[in-house]
Amino acid sequence: MSVLQRHNVRVAGSGETAMVFAHGFGCDQNMWRFVAPAFENRFRTVLFDHIGAGGSDLSAYDPVKYATLAGYADDVVAVSRALGVRGGVFVGHSVSATIGILAWKRAPDLFDSLVLVCPSPRYIDDGDYVGGFTPAQVEELLDFLDSNHMGWSHTMAPVIMGNPDRPELGQELTNSFCRTDPEIAKRFARTTFTSDNRADLDGVTARCLVIQCSDDIVAPQQVGAYVHRKLPNSTLVHFEASGHCPNLSAPEETIAAIEAFVLGG
Repeated sequence: MSVLQRHNVRVAGSGETAMVFAHGFGCDQNMWRFVAPAFENRFRTVLFDHIGAGGSDLSAYDPVKYATLAGYADDVVAVSRALGVRGGVFVGHSVSATIGILAWKRAPDLFDSLVLVCPSPRYIDDGDYVGGFTPAQVEELLDFLDSNHMGWSHTMAPVIMGNPDRPELGQELTNSFCRTDPEIAKRFARTTFTSDNRADLDGVTARCLVIQCSDDIVAPQQVGAYVHRKLPNSTLVHFEASGHCPNLSAPEETIAAIEAFVLGG
């Protein structure tokens, strides 16, 4: 099976420049369905599933490779190389924002610009650094997921999504979490929530857009400010949208911010 088949890659649009969309934990490429089509008339859009998600090849999951985010970054590089991407735009949501940074550091020729949607290089508080969770809270979250994947999904998805006045959004994220292979989800969650990639922000010279939502329980305001401060060639945009998934809850605002960045920069 080719790397493109393994990751259920979907390519659309006719532009010369590629725009590669990467989804976050517990999700798949479907999370970009309201955003990616807006760029098909100017870019070659690329959607894919991380191994273990969506329509990816579950048999390709390697617990050793994917014990760190570097394994996922290597996949982004492999998919992009297979498609001949060069000087493209990477759009990563949540943990995939960090994965995109790692991919850029491995192969800076692939992407000239990085769009980081609700990024967090470290979810756990550490001294003066505010990640949003204490070590005990992360362990409690992971223990809950280990013991009851379905219960965790039904409890956490609406909290992560935010927008309690629009329960259908939380339900969609719940369904997405529930479709994920439980064993792979447990491992990806531990990889995600215990990672510390703050040092990987050093030396990133690509143009970066940092998108920060209001009332984001996963990536609070301090995290967005930290990422912006560490990336010398970055722009920070604060959304009116709340929650952690503006690609679903506020696609118009997400599209407008990306358009202003990639087309106006």
